[in-house]
Amino acid sequence: MSPDTAAQGRPIVEIEGLRKTYRVGFLMRPVEAVRGVSFTVNEGEIVGLIGPNGSGKTTTLKVLLGLCAPSAGGARLFGLDARDRRAREKVGFLPENPYVYPYLTPREFIDLGARLSSVDAGQRQRRVEEAMARTGIGWAADRRVGSLSKGMLQRTGLAAALVADPQLLVLDEPMSGLDPLGRREVRDLIFEERRLGRTVLFSSHVLGDVEALCDRVVILRKGQVLVSGVIRDLVRPSATLTELTLRAASEATRAAIDALGESTRLVRAVGDELVLEIAGDEALHQAIERALSTGARVAAAVPKKDTLEDLFVRQALKSGDEAA
Repeated sequence: MSPDTAAQGRPIVEIEGLRKTYRVGFLMRPVEAVRGVSFTVNEGEIVGLIGPNGSGKTTTLKVLLGLCAPSAGGARLFGLDARDRRAREKVGFLPENPYVYPYLTPREFIDLGARLSSVDAGQRQRRVEEAMARTGIGWAADRRVGSLSKGMLQRTGLAAALVADPQLLVLDEPMSGLDPLGRREVRDLIFEERRLGRTVLFSSHVLGDVEALCDRVVILRKGQVLVSGVIRDLVRPSATLTELTLRAASEATRAAIDALGESTRLVRAVGDELVLEIAGDEALHQAIERALSTGARVAAAVPKKDTLEDLFVRQALKSGDEAA
């Protein structure tokens, strides 16, 4: 399903005007963790909920899953209030730090998840085996969980989230503790879930993961929505900057480049190698011509694609905050 098709699907997650205030400390001082957050997730979409630590991502997911009550506003799942037990029957959830009973094996824990999700007894063993195979935990299926690494615990928790064949996956930092191969496997699994018609909402503070996976993004900062929308609309599609690498550069080269003014920025200089960041095609052509005229060589000219990180920094600066 394409992002355009997904955007036309029915709303699966609806969060409107959500606020959550905690009371902390001896004096029960109020701390507002979420301040008026609103967004939707439509059927068949992959939506990323991102932001720095403390931005309200996990609290938002906890309210959505009925793990804590909102102070104001609300959340709906499949058209039902998120506090309604029936709303969560079609949801698979992976918390940021899944607690897996250390005396169980992955097979036993995933089977427990299937039982708690009321998976039919005749299908339970097959579902458990499939979930373990998809998450790469099968080779350690009968080891005690207490002996497993953080990454393998994460895989076990993800398998438990998948075992009941949910229509909506809610994943809180699903790549946490995984090695590069594990991260790639989880990304492939999330894409496969969308191909099968599932809806995925996941939180992360790693912007590269979100950019690679998501149709839409919601960026939180200090409990509020900083920006949200379709990624391809938010991230500038055309590169406006080019990283130019020059070798055999002399003082004359540097002087010629400096004369171009603010359109050219020196990124680093190591020996006779210069790395420059140049804005605009005209400035790039001038920089190359001037460098060649002084005897320098062009080693590389690489367009710099705008990223979610660039977007986040721009929006944070626009709001008057320091970027996290």
